[in-house]
Amino acid sequence: MSPVEQTIGSKPTKAIRATSQRSDKPVAADRLRYGSREPVVSQHGRAVPKVAISTRLTTAFWYDPPISYCANYAGGSMDRVTKAYLDAFRAEQSVEKLSESDAFELFADYCVISDSYDDEFNVTDVHTGGGNDLGIDGIGVIVNGSLISSEEDMEGLLKITGSLDVTFCFIQAKTSSNFSGEQVMAFFDGVDEFFSETPSLPVNESVSLARNLMQSIYDNSLKFRRSKPQCRLSYVTTGQWTSDAYLGAKAVTRVARLKSTGLFSEVTFHPMGADEVHASYLRSKNSVTTEFSFPSKVLLPDIAGVSESYLGVISAPEFIKILSDSAGNIRKSLFNDNVRDFQEYDNSVNADIQRTLTDGAAKGRFVVLNNGITIVARELTTTRDKVTISDYQIVNGCQTSHVLFDQQEHLTEQVQVPLKIVATQDEDVVNSIVTATNRQTQVTNEDLYALGTFAKKLEGFLSSYNNDQRLYYERRSKQYNAVSGIKKVRIITKSQQIRSFAAMFLDEPHRSISYYADLQTQVGSRIFSDGHKMDPYYVSSYAHWNSSSATALFR
Repeated sequence: MSPVEQTIGSKPTKAIRATSQRSDKPVAADRLRYGSREPVVSQHGRAVPKVAISTRLTTAFWYDPPISYCANYAGGSMDRVTKAYLDAFRAEQSVEKLSESDAFELFADYCVISDSYDDEFNVTDVHTGGGNDLGIDGIGVIVNGSLISSEEDMEGLLKITGSLDVTFCFIQAKTSSNFSGEQVMAFFDGVDEFFSETPSLPVNESVSLARNLMQSIYDNSLKFRRSKPQCRLSYVTTGQWTSDAYLGAKAVTRVARLKSTGLFSEVTFHPMGADEVHASYLRSKNSVTTEFSFPSKVLLPDIAGVSESYLGVISAPEFIKILSDSAGNIRKSLFNDNVRDFQEYDNSVNADIQRTLTDGAAKGRFVVLNNGITIVARELTTTRDKVTISDYQIVNGCQTSHVLFDQQEHLTEQVQVPLKIVATQDEDVVNSIVTATNRQTQVTNEDLYALGTFAKKLEGFLSSYNNDQRLYYERRSKQYNAVSGIKKVRIITKSQQIRSFAAMFLDEPHRSISYYADLQTQVGSRIFSDGHKMDPYYVSSYAHWNSSSATALFR
């Protein structure tokens, strides 16, 4: 089975996909043009289940029946479940005054982006609908695991890691339960125009900003980490999808056309009906839960503040399940409690790990050469050899995890990974584990500073206000997702708090927008210092909330 077929099998919904063998060749900015536009051939009026077309790169296109393209939903109105989910979304996002169709566009944007991005985000930042939008209601650009919206954000990430790992997400949403092939093709036309070297159609400000960001990304194509960007198109409706061979074949052709531009390592088209939307929204509300096989483990003795803990080894392919999301990408949010991001292969330790994994004779010794992974989970259950963990973080082993994920093609059962799992609800225990395990590597005090008591005090202070003045500081990714009654716009992330505080009280609004990476280095000194009063942080957070609410209201 090919890697592409394996990836399709891991998807929450079926998709039309075009992918190519890995290429390390950069895509120069002056090569942003379409290549061949050969159609995908059908046989007897039906899309071919597997069609291989040879282009400059070895390319394969899959049409996986019974993939659905035409909604055939009786009545033409939104079903009760979708309407209930949409109403809940409107309340938590404070967009009750928007029309149903406008709110559904935001709802679709949120569901699609949440499947590829684990952290909280402001859905209005990815919304592009509203006239001169190229028929695109949402554009999300995920770079190195961060959802960004400006060239400055991209430059800041590039400054930190020295490389780019990019995914483009495009969303079109229709409240109608029936749709025509013309609407789907118009969606593809809009994406074609977005990437065109010679665009001819007028676009609104949101699309223009996204296009400028896209161009800046390709200007830095020499920095692509593993391959060229991925491109994902999602068409969202309120109906139930049924197969349509003709429209399916046309969609395969348009996917192939996008792939033939040479701009992408992978192109996918996801048709999403009501069932897929429901599942996506529920996934966004729940904490990450993973089941895996962990037979080689021992139960550690009772430890104060720890419900249970295990020490053992796990096969590398099984460990990849812990790292991967439903789309087959690495869950960047798993490393929020880790003090450093992936340091690439410029780091000598990471380069050594890579050499071990690619050496057939040496990979079996990985288990004795590596210090291992430490996972802290809020919930843990075991059934014989099976372990299920929920709301978990990898607090030590970020570098090892990324190298293992990056080198998946070399992983076999021969590669065993040392693994420690600790189940606890005690935040002090979590912080002590993070601090202790990361002292083994060269981590600065500034890196560890944010794990102290300040963040906990700030969380309590912001939530101490009553009613309309109450805000919620998010110390852990999506910690409020399962809490009912909290409006998303009242949740303040660490990034939002740092940016708003710097803009208002450090007199550095330019850095809050364009140089966030520089602000992060000031955590523990000028930002989040134990000697600081809480009031300025609340005032800046409240100002951020107020501006976000106004944006959502007048969008």
